[in-house]
Amino acid sequence: MSSKDAERTDTGVARRTVLHTAAMAAGGVLLGGAIDLAAADEAVAGVRPRIYHRGEWNARKPKSWAVVRSAPPDRIVVHHTATGNSSARSRDHAFRLSRSIQNYHMDSNGWADMGQHLTISRGGHIMEGRNRSLKAISTDDHVVGAHTANHNSHTIGIENEGSYMSATPPRDLMTALVETCAWLCLAYGLDPAKAIVGHRDFNPTSCPGDKLYGMLPGLRRDVRSRLRTLQARVVLRDESAMPEEHRPTYPDVPSGERRAPFYHGPAVGPEEA
Repeated sequence: MSSKDAERTDTGVARRTVLHTAAMAAGGVLLGGAIDLAAADEAVAGVRPRIYHRGEWNARKPKSWAVVRSAPPDRIVVHHTATGNSSARSRDHAFRLSRSIQNYHMDSNGWADMGQHLTISRGGHIMEGRNRSLKAISTDDHVVGAHTANHNSHTIGIENEGSYMSATPPRDLMTALVETCAWLCLAYGLDPAKAIVGHRDFNPTSCPGDKLYGMLPGLRRDVRSRLRTLQARVVLRDESAMPEEHRPTYPDVPSGERRAPFYHGPAVGPEEA
């Protein structure tokens, strides 16, 4: 057994989610009890929403492969793409969006690949982002992205198509976001009340927009409700053991922030570059 496999076995109970036929335990915390890890993996995979992998939307080959850490993420960061609020809802439009983001991140930013792990279009289509992301989620690992400066080692980023300073995200997008966050909380044993945050909770930026940011409390409640609908009992990770530097800092939103498509605030810190 490799050291990575040993680590996954030793800490599996702390980081995995177990689905039972019973209703969710009070507070969503499962304490004790026998855990069938193989069954848990199968159950989590069964509630994954339809996500189009990179081959389906014709992603470019990355300049280098993403770094994969055995330590899972502890925060789900919600972003907006800072692009126009298109009326297009088709899958083809969603695929073009992913290709445009990848081109911008690789050609304009000079990155090895796109920065976020997942992208959701205004039509509710969900696409894999950074290479190796889907595989890492399925094995309790974490791909280090480029979406939240100084916090990429412990956060998973979701880009939501559009600009939401004053506009409200479409219902299809929000439904897909709920499904995606519920799946991630199940996969990583995260409490939606604490795990789901906005980009501006860590970096000085208006992202994900005033309107979408104001909807995050409702998103957390909807994800929690979705977990109950799935009759999920969740093994939550110990929040008290989280390093202080992993906790949101809630910096001020800057005035006169640069507004440009695909730019939505600091994405890579000095030591992460």
